[in-house]
Amino acid sequence: MKMPFRLDDHPRRQPPLAAPPEDYFDKLPLRVMQRVRPAEPEAAPLFGWLAALSAPLRTALASALVLVAFVGAFWLTNGPARYAAGPAAAVAPRSAQALAAVPHAEVVQYLLTHDERLTLQDLSETPVADRDLTATFLPGTSRAELEAALDEQPSVDVYL
Repeated sequence: MKMPFRLDDHPRRQPPLAAPPEDYFDKLPLRVMQRVRPAEPEAAPLFGWLAALSAPLRTALASALVLVAFVGAFWLTNGPARYAAGPAAAVAPRSAQALAAVPHAEVVQYLLTHDERLTLQDLSETPVADRDLTATFLPGTSRAELEAALDEQPSVDVYL
């Protein structure tokens, strides 16, 4: 069984510290405020408005800036007029000019003396972006004129 606890049975101890001087608690707030200065407001950072945005909004803004930078670099590098009709239209004039610059005799010599012969399967697998190549290289010719010109070409049965 527990013994009842009575506070009156235990003598009170004297406080170990001396009593505070008079007006100590009245002067304390002033002394603390004199020692602790309020922090001077820092200059507003240049991108303070960015820190105020929410995280998803900052992410969306960053991705939009990356997209704009990519499009701007692409646009400035290649020029706006080159891709007005699409990328295939920009490649066709360059390839046509490069092919037109090669002499006809050199092309024939290359095809006749090259070690690896082209087969019909190689030609069928070659991707051609512009299917109407004859109109580009032989303007103003009809199908009958083309067939007549091909019939005039000498052919060797070995290459057929």
